Amino acid sequence: MIHCIIVDDEPIAHEILEEYILRCGRITIVGHARNAVEALALLEKYAIDLIFLDIQMPLISGLTFLKNLERPPAVIFTTAYQEYAIDGFELNAVDYLLKPFSYDRFLKAIDKIKTEKTVTPERSYFFSNNNRSTEKIYHDDILYIEAVGDYMKIHLSDRYLLQRSTLKALEEELPADEFIRVHKSYIVPVKKIIAIKKDTLYLSKSLTIPVSQSYKEQLIQKFRV
Repeated sequence: MIHCIIVDDEPIAHEILEEYILRCGRITIVGHARNAVEALALLEKYAIDLIFLDIQMPLISGLTFLKNLERPPAVIFTTAYQEYAIDGFELNAVDYLLKPFSYDRFLKAIDKIKTEKTVTPERSYFFSNNNRSTEKIYHDDILYIEAVGDYMKIHLSDRYLLQRSTLKALEEELPADEFIRVHKSYIVPVKKIIAIKKDTLYLSKSLTIPVSQSYKEQLIQKFRV
């Protein structure tokens, strides 16, 4: 059972989440808070697995509150303001529910929560070959892959690797459920996408990738939740 608190200054938001939580059956509500101060008191008193956290609240915003927690539990943001989505995901939020959200959308957010009983799957990988060496590359370490002439530039968090290949050949080698082609020159990991705005894809607030029109519909269908 997931133990949660609801933090929101709007009573109607508490009522809607209560209804969804009761229908879900996998979550129990430990407490309610109208602001960050009340939420902190609940966190100090109880063992909490999940916070449903509003962003626009009196005195201290939800974003500021989360930034100042040393060991935060899982967080699902619930807000009417779409513009905060990138900031929310950069704080490792489980999900970002844009009000008003449906019960089905709520369930999809809950399904993303990892509990202590979750079995960690074995990390998948492939071998990258260049002229001098062969290196094991874990799929979840890849930020994105860029075609540069006859080479593929595999961007990792702290460096990049060059592999002589084609983007099509590399695309066929990668798991189709984990990676997606978004441009004639780019492949990205699906789970690292945090936002799509017009012809731009965001992997972080500052890291963007162009989206080709020919790949846009496929991308939207994959990213749609």
